[in-house]
Amino acid sequence: MRIGYARVSTSDQNIDLQLQALAQAGCDHVFTDQGHSGASRNRPGLAQSMGRLRPGDTLVIWRLDRLGRSLSHLIEVVTELGRRNIGLYSITEAINTASAGGILIFHIMGALAEFERTLISERTKAGMSAARARGRRIGRPVKLPPDSVAGAMQAIGAGELSATDAARELGVSRATLYRAMGRSRRHAGDRGALELLGEALA
Repeated sequence: MRIGYARVSTSDQNIDLQLQALAQAGCDHVFTDQGHSGASRNRPGLAQSMGRLRPGDTLVIWRLDRLGRSLSHLIEVVTELGRRNIGLYSITEAINTASAGGILIFHIMGALAEFERTLISERTKAGMSAARARGRRIGRPVKLPPDSVAGAMQAIGAGELSATDAARELGVSRATLYRAMGRSRRHAGDRGALELLGEALA
């Protein structure tokens, strides 16, 4: 049995071209998603079509991007279909995973996707290493300077401001202020420990 799946990203887009192509491809049933992005994993029509498919069936789509917008998602779906002994036929690209050639194409696509991920990772690591060599700090920037944190701690401790009011005046969230105060307390504790150690060694 052939199960068709069609999708358009917005409800005002015309889905008729896809439906005609799926009908000509001999689909027994067609499920649709209208107003659903290809990046979304929550698509009722796709879930219905996947639920209807049985071993030996074929999922038919008009074009690969109707099934998913990312190569990793496409490979994930094709792998799941293959595990269930279900084929995928894309009309526009003439890809049929029921054939050896179709399976080979997806293996090549998967290898290229993995190669791209490796290159991105290597470029990211190289960029971070170069930034460290230039003395740049890696990671999220500190939003609050130490003197601002110290002033807020003093005002909160004296009861002049609540933590919420202090955070609002500094233009950050209360959670950010609490984290900064925690770092300040830890640093103060480290400095105190070093001073005591210095006195003991003197």
